[in-house]
Amino acid sequence: MSWSLSATAAAEDAYFESLPTILSASRLPQAIHEAPGAITVIDRDFIRATGYRDLARLFRLVPGMQVGQERGSSQWVTYHGLSTTYPSEMQVLIDGRSVYSPASFGGVDWLGLPVTPDDIERIEIVRGSNPVTYGANAFMGVINLITRHSAEPVATRAALSGGRPGLLDASLGGGARVGAASYAFSALRRRDDGFRGLHDRSENSVLSLRGDLRVSARDELSLRLGGADTRREAGYAQSMYNNNGLREPHGQNFTLHAQWRRMGGPGEEWLLSYYRNQERLAERWDARGPASAGFPDGPAVPIDLNRRATRDHFELQRRHQPGERVQAVWGGEWRRDVVHAPFLYAGQEDVATRMGRLFGNVEWKFAPAWQLTSGAALEQFEHEPSHLAPRVFLNWQASRSDTLRVGAARAWTQRPTFEKEGDVRAVERTTGVLIQQPYVPNPELRQARVDSVEAGYLGRFRPLEARLDVRLFRERITDFIYREAALSDIAPALASAEDSARYANAADAVVLTGAEYQLRVSPWRGADLLLNHAVMRVQAQPALRHRAAPYVASLSWRQAWGGGWSSMLTGLRMGPLAGGDGIIPIHDYVARAYTTFDARVAWARRAASGARVEYSLNAINLGGRHQEIADRSLQRVVGERAANRVSAMVYGAVAVEF
Repeated sequence: MSWSLSATAAAEDAYFESLPTILSASRLPQAIHEAPGAITVIDRDFIRATGYRDLARLFRLVPGMQVGQERGSSQWVTYHGLSTTYPSEMQVLIDGRSVYSPASFGGVDWLGLPVTPDDIERIEIVRGSNPVTYGANAFMGVINLITRHSAEPVATRAALSGGRPGLLDASLGGGARVGAASYAFSALRRRDDGFRGLHDRSENSVLSLRGDLRVSARDELSLRLGGADTRREAGYAQSMYNNNGLREPHGQNFTLHAQWRRMGGPGEEWLLSYYRNQERLAERWDARGPASAGFPDGPAVPIDLNRRATRDHFELQRRHQPGERVQAVWGGEWRRDVVHAPFLYAGQEDVATRMGRLFGNVEWKFAPAWQLTSGAALEQFEHEPSHLAPRVFLNWQASRSDTLRVGAARAWTQRPTFEKEGDVRAVERTTGVLIQQPYVPNPELRQARVDSVEAGYLGRFRPLEARLDVRLFRERITDFIYREAALSDIAPALASAEDSARYANAADAVVLTGAEYQLRVSPWRGADLLLNHAVMRVQAQPALRHRAAPYVASLSWRQAWGGGWSSMLTGLRMGPLAGGDGIIPIHDYVARAYTTFDARVAWARRAASGARVEYSLNAINLGGRHQEIADRSLQRVVGERAANRVSAMVYGAVAVEF
């Protein structure tokens, strides 16, 4: 009897203590219940269980995230919505390296990332403002894609997928150890025809390499190389004046990330990093304006969005333990971005910006059940005032299974270069006459600021092996940046109040208040249910009130059936949303609320050779066709009818691990 009770107690202790250690909240290793803020962790097994081909779709299963697709190859990923067509308020990292790029107007090209799903060990999502840790792009939160260390045992894995519409994927990955060195590689080739009825075919190839060398007992060198080549179809045949005409952009993305790590005693570490990103995008087509006295057939205007961008980034970080109950991290960063896109910047050959940043975080366990985590970052972008971004969090471990937290933070955005300096001038091909100025620069544009307060609860319950994570929040954004109609002051031939736009600061504050939670339970053997739900109230001027959906919810049921069989079914309900701002800034369109389903069933077995073989059938966007993110230019032409509707994708896959 006593043995049984002891075994039960030990099992419960193991359950209550089995919480992941994360790094993305403060750059300090912390158990998730000690982290300053709400954290969601998506591990490697869960990524594979979904069967998703693209990483961005995973974030639909994170509370508070609002994700949509304008087309099959274009993902709109935000936390709490609000953002422009190219979201940049949530920092996206690969092993701590920012993937935001001026070549993507400050946003993230999710299809063109130089990383494959097989590279990823886990994804850490910080839900809440965190520039103190990762800079101004972490205005609303952080997504950190953490890849597998090459020294970990890696099976050689090959996979092949095929299905509708026109879907064909192939991947290969593996690695090995050679003395004190190790390496891992992955390669991916994928293509599909996108959503039915749209000019939406896409193809991309990705190759990534990682090498790690243990130089000594204290020193390690790491090198990551990655490249992606992406071709996709874009645009709409019906777009007004062909301003978003049919075209086939071709993008390339290359990265080099080198890192030196020196370990000292417990909790002691130096980290020196350098990375270089290079992006190229070829994207050209012809627009044609309305017929007029001077242009009876309509002026022909070449649109040249060809652009190149380079980023160089240096970072030094020091982590140590100044006291028995204290750990700290501090460091500095320097970055330089160069963009070559003459059409977007009124003929300027290169536009360069620099950033410098100092940061620090301290964790102090001042009592057995109490912990204070505080920090600040001093950051300055070229031609901008310097800003101090502070954050403080208090965690109370009320019991071994219950944690309460409360915190506050202040942060400023990094404004993408294009928002302030973008100056697009449409010139008629044969006469050289200035027809329109679609984008007008705004040198007075100010960085937006957010003041956030939140309270949270993390609970673990032995019945049903349940875990509940709750976040209550109030986020007040002043000088919110959005696109508005503007008049050009250089007198284009076809100037009107509808033809020009600029980025501007909202006159009134935008205030988001709400609650979100994630509940994970295992009600029966082999089952894992995951419920995410968020509700939010938006207080803003009329043009911005629908930029965030008032609610979003998802429910996933993952089941291991035995005999090698498994399945996963996910349902998503998204509230009405006017995502992005499109090419026509004054034409507002709110996509209706929708419900959609994703499903996967798989069977795995061991072959006679010892290889593990898995067969699966996967489907996304099941249910009625719906619109998620509207293209406002086309929407103005077609009226209330949905201009771009998503459609189902169904595909089978086989994967072999040797």
